[in-house]
Amino acid sequence: MALQARIETDFVTAYKAKETVRVAVLRMLKTAIKNRQVELLRPLDDGEILDVIAKQVKQRRESIEQFTSGNRPDLADKEARELEMLVGYLPQALTEAELTAAIDAVVRELGATSLKDMGRVMQAVLEAHKGQVDGKKASELVRARLSS
Repeated sequence: MALQARIETDFVTAYKAKETVRVAVLRMLKTAIKNRQVELLRPLDDGEILDVIAKQVKQRRESIEQFTSGNRPDLADKEARELEMLVGYLPQALTEAELTAAIDAVVRELGATSLKDMGRVMQAVLEAHKGQVDGKKASELVRARLSS
Protein backbone atom coordinates (compact mmCIF):
# COMPACT_ATOMS: atom_id res chain seq x y z
CA MET A 1 0.00 0.00 0.00
CA ALA A 2 1.31 3.42 -0.90
CA LEU A 3 2.39 5.53 2.04
CA GLN A 4 -0.15 8.29 1.42
CA ALA A 5 -2.99 5.75 1.21
CA ARG A 6 -1.80 4.15 4.46
CA ILE A 7 -1.80 7.54 6.20
CA GLU A 8 -5.32 8.23 4.88
CA THR A 9 -6.71 4.87 6.06
CA ASP A 10 -5.03 5.27 9.46
CA PHE A 11 -6.59 8.73 9.72
CA VAL A 12 -10.08 7.40 8.97
CA THR A 13 -9.62 4.52 11.41
CA ALA A 14 -8.39 6.85 14.17
CA TYR A 15 -11.25 9.27 13.46
CA LYS A 16 -13.85 6.51 13.76
CA ALA A 17 -12.22 5.25 16.96
CA LYS A 18 -12.23 8.82 18.35
CA GLU A 19 -8.46 8.79 18.98
CA THR A 20 -8.12 12.57 19.16
CA VAL A 21 -4.34 12.75 19.52
CA ARG A 22 -3.73 10.36 16.62
CA VAL A 23 -6.28 12.22 14.47
CA ALA A 24 -4.55 15.53 15.22
CA VAL A 25 -1.10 14.15 14.36
CA LEU A 26 -2.29 12.56 11.12
CA ARG A 27 -4.22 15.70 10.18
CA MET A 28 -1.04 17.78 10.63
CA LEU A 29 0.91 15.24 8.58
CA LYS A 30 -1.69 15.21 5.80
CA THR A 31 -1.60 19.02 5.74
CA ALA A 32 2.20 19.05 5.51
CA ILE A 33 2.05 16.56 2.63
CA LYS A 34 -0.65 18.59 0.87
CA ASN A 35 1.37 21.80 1.29
CA ARG A 36 4.40 20.11 -0.27
CA GLN A 37 2.25 18.89 -3.18
CA VAL A 38 0.93 22.40 -3.78
CA GLU A 39 4.47 23.76 -3.59
CA LEU A 40 5.73 21.27 -6.21
CA LEU A 41 2.52 21.37 -8.31
CA ARG A 42 2.39 17.57 -8.56
CA PRO A 43 1.60 14.48 -6.47
CA LEU A 44 4.40 13.25 -4.21
CA ASP A 45 6.03 9.85 -4.46
CA ASP A 46 6.74 7.77 -1.36
CA GLY A 47 10.32 9.08 -1.08
CA GLU A 48 9.12 12.67 -0.98
CA ILE A 49 6.44 11.77 1.57
CA LEU A 50 9.18 10.16 3.69
CA ASP A 51 11.06 13.47 3.50
CA VAL A 52 7.98 15.32 4.79
CA ILE A 53 7.58 12.80 7.63
CA ALA A 54 11.28 13.06 8.49
CA LYS A 55 10.94 16.84 8.65
CA GLN A 56 7.96 16.50 11.00
CA VAL A 57 9.96 14.06 13.17
CA LYS A 58 12.87 16.50 13.31
CA GLN A 59 10.52 19.32 14.34
CA ARG A 60 9.09 17.17 17.14
CA ARG A 61 12.57 16.28 18.42
CA GLU A 62 13.58 19.95 18.45
CA SER A 63 10.35 20.86 20.24
CA ILE A 64 10.98 18.19 22.88
CA GLU A 65 14.44 19.65 23.53
CA GLN A 66 13.02 23.18 23.78
CA PHE A 67 10.17 22.17 26.08
CA THR A 68 12.49 20.13 28.29
CA SER A 69 14.96 23.00 28.63
CA GLY A 70 12.04 25.40 29.20
CA ASN A 71 10.80 23.23 32.09
CA ARG A 72 7.55 22.24 30.33
CA PRO A 73 7.44 18.45 30.75
CA ASP A 74 3.72 18.35 29.89
CA LEU A 75 4.32 19.76 26.42
CA ALA A 76 7.46 17.64 25.99
CA ASP A 77 5.39 14.50 26.74
CA LYS A 78 2.76 15.55 24.20
CA GLU A 79 5.42 16.05 21.53
CA ALA A 80 7.00 12.70 22.45
CA ARG A 81 3.67 10.92 21.90
CA GLU A 82 3.30 12.64 18.52
CA LEU A 83 6.89 11.73 17.64
CA GLU A 84 6.21 8.08 18.45
CA MET A 85 3.26 8.04 16.04
CA LEU A 86 5.21 9.69 13.23
CA VAL A 87 8.23 7.40 13.59
CA GLY A 88 5.90 4.48 12.85
CA TYR A 89 5.66 5.69 9.24
CA LEU A 90 9.42 5.85 8.69
CA PRO A 91 11.43 2.79 7.60
CA GLN A 92 13.50 1.03 10.25
CA ALA A 93 16.54 3.17 11.07
CA LEU A 94 20.02 1.81 10.38
CA THR A 95 22.07 0.70 13.37
CA GLU A 96 25.38 2.43 13.97
CA ALA A 97 27.26 -0.59 12.58
CA GLU A 98 25.11 -0.64 9.42
CA LEU A 99 25.54 3.11 9.00
CA THR A 100 29.32 2.82 9.42
CA ALA A 101 29.40 0.04 6.81
CA ALA A 102 27.32 2.15 4.40
CA ILE A 103 29.62 5.14 4.92
CA ASP A 104 32.72 2.99 4.33
CA ALA A 105 31.22 1.63 1.11
CA VAL A 106 30.40 5.13 -0.17
CA VAL A 107 33.86 6.44 0.78
CA ARG A 108 35.48 3.58 -1.18
CA GLU A 109 33.10 4.04 -4.12
CA LEU A 110 33.71 7.79 -4.38
CA GLY A 111 37.40 7.58 -3.52
CA ALA A 112 36.89 10.18 -0.78
CA THR A 113 40.04 10.97 1.17
CA SER A 114 39.58 14.27 2.99
CA LEU A 115 36.97 16.42 4.70
CA LYS A 116 36.57 18.28 1.39
CA ASP A 117 34.68 15.21 0.15
CA MET A 118 32.26 15.21 3.09
CA GLY A 119 29.39 16.81 1.15
CA ARG A 120 29.54 14.23 -1.63
CA VAL A 121 29.72 11.35 0.86
CA MET A 122 26.83 12.70 2.95
CA GLN A 123 24.66 13.21 -0.12
CA ALA A 124 25.31 9.68 -1.38
CA VAL A 125 24.65 8.08 2.02
CA LEU A 126 21.44 10.05 2.65
CA GLU A 127 20.09 9.32 -0.85
CA ALA A 128 20.92 5.61 -0.66
CA HIS A 129 19.23 5.22 2.73
CA LYS A 130 16.39 7.74 2.53
CA GLY A 131 14.46 7.95 5.80
CA GLN A 132 16.70 5.43 7.55
CA VAL A 133 19.56 7.71 8.57
CA ASP A 134 19.81 10.42 11.20
CA GLY A 135 21.71 13.19 9.42
CA LYS A 136 23.43 14.38 12.58
CA LYS A 137 24.76 10.91 13.42
CA ALA A 138 25.80 10.31 9.81
CA SER A 139 27.65 13.63 9.77
CA GLU A 140 29.60 12.69 12.91
CA LEU A 141 30.56 9.29 11.50
CA VAL A 142 31.54 10.67 8.07
CA ARG A 143 33.64 13.38 9.70
CA ALA A 144 35.39 10.79 11.90
CA ARG A 145 35.96 8.46 8.92
CA LEU A 146 37.40 11.18 6.67
CA SER A 147 39.53 12.69 9.45
CA SER A 148 41.36 9.42 10.10
